[in-house]
Amino acid sequence: MTLDSAVERVTSPVADDFTISRGTTETATTVVVRISDGRHTGVGGVAPAAYYDETPDSVEAALPDLLTAVEKAGDPHAQQAIARRLADLAPEAPAARAAVSAAVHDLAGKQAGEPVYRRWGLDPEAAPPTSYTVGIADPEEMADRAARASDAGFEVLKVKVGTEDDRARVRAVREAAPDTRLRVDANEAWGADRAVEMSAWLADRGVEFLEQPCPTVAGLREVREAGHLPVAADESSVTAADVPAVADAVDIVVTKLGKCGGVRPAARQVAAANAHGLEVMVGCMVASDAAIAPACHLAPLCDYADLDGALLLSQDPYEGVPVVDGRMDLRAVDAGTGVRPAE
Repeated sequence: MTLDSAVERVTSPVADDFTISRGTTETATTVVVRISDGRHTGVGGVAPAAYYDETPDSVEAALPDLLTAVEKAGDPHAQQAIARRLADLAPEAPAARAAVSAAVHDLAGKQAGEPVYRRWGLDPEAAPPTSYTVGIADPEEMADRAARASDAGFEVLKVKVGTEDDRARVRAVREAAPDTRLRVDANEAWGADRAVEMSAWLADRGVEFLEQPCPTVAGLREVREAGHLPVAADESSVTAADVPAVADAVDIVVTKLGKCGGVRPAARQVAAANAHGLEVMVGCMVASDAAIAPACHLAPLCDYADLDGALLLSQDPYEGVPVVDGRMDLRAVDAGTGVRPAE
């Protein structure tokens, strides 16, 4: 069949300035790919992360060759062959590959008249609830954001830390949302000693696990061995190939389509983690639903989900999988990933 493609760049304002230990995000730019067979259009997106040396410009520069490869394949159902060809063409551009991968899966699902999760044989009821992220701000503002999220039905909050007074911020969130489950993400901001010390304090406040407290695998291992909470690796586990190196240092691996290269690479990372006895959280960047929706369909494979990237935007030209009380309603998707222009 003949396939045509198009690319657009979507920039959306963030509802509340989103701050982590490395900086503040005020707008989120998503590169959106559309692949059409003349009847159906598959949509996929990615919000490239500067941390991984990728930008909207670098993604758009890599896309022509990748989209040409898909057009030559002529069949969005040939996903194994397409994924292999994309990896050969752009091994250093996982974000670009992720956008194309998402669009290919969406198109194949629409052609088949089935949602992606069903094509993978997954149980939509197995998808864990997504956390809602509370970015770094003054304790009072973080408390307000936590209370609003809890009132909106989110039962899990992820709290960003990495300041001189993290305890005041976590305490404010806990007091504002006493019945929510909490997770804490330092984005590599702590040393191992501080992370071990903080883990005891956080455990006393009912925190479930600590995400990427230190920048090194050795540091993560020390926190896991001497600390009081399970440890998750995000920045230290980019692809499936990284899993063996962190397997004895953490309890949880975070997979993201944009950092590993797409839907199939993410599934391989999940399988690698499970083979090493690790749990998995599927995560995301702050991005349009064009980038978030495909990850939602992998959620039933995972133990935890952090797929609130589009929920943090004040407006989004795309809609995806509905989220009700913090739970993804995959059954609401008729075909593909569920991405469609916002009404």
